[in-house]
Order: sequence, then structure tokens, then C-alpha cells
Amino acid sequence: MSTVEFCQSALKERIAPPSLGSVKRRITLAAREMGWSISRTKDVWYADPRVSIDGDELRAIEDKAGIEYGREEAREISELIDRADALLARSETDQNRTLVAAFRALIGVLDRAGTEG
Repeated sequence: MSTVEFCQSALKERIAPPSLGSVKRRITLAAREMGWSISRTKDVWYADPRVSIDGDELRAIEDKAGIEYGREEAREISELIDRADALLARSETDQNRTLVAAFRALIGVLDRAGTEG
């Protein structure tokens, strides 16, 4: 997650959550809370690719939102690792099922061959 995406998420979810009303109202409230202009707030709100966040702005958003960019990054990395572990576990389970099915088929073939003779 980029710094702009982090700030966008913090504005939308923590500083001016949906419970506060319309998007226009939320942007206005977020601008007031952050001490930014409406246009600056809109740029961050919509993650305009031309926008950049300086260190002071990032710290201000972290303070207002009660979350830290680094913590958010660590949480995302942890979630990615958990997903990868789950995929590996599922892959191993699928391989085991395939092996068991093949083994059963082989036993069935051998059993039929032995009883017909």
C-alpha cells in the first residue's frame, strides 16, 4: 500500500467514516479535521496520482486516525504470509488427495486383475 493509499484509507475509514453522511460532507469534515483545503483533501480522498504526502502530513494523519503507516504495512505483510501458508497447505492437501485417489485406483485394478484369473 502506497503512502497516498494509506492516507486515502485513513481519511475514508477513520477520520471521516461513512457514518458521517455523504461523501461531500465527509470530505468537508476531513478537511476541517486535518486543516487542509477542500481541494487538497479531495486529492488525497480520491488518491490523485499527482499527489504526494510529506512526512508532516503523514504524521498528522496517523495521529488523527490513531493508526501508523508502518503498523498497517506489517499487518498487510502478515495477512499475505497467512494467505500464502493457506495456499501451500491446500496445495499439499490436494496433492495428498490425488495420491490417495491414484493409489485406490491401482488397488482396484490389481484387485480386479487378481479375481478374474
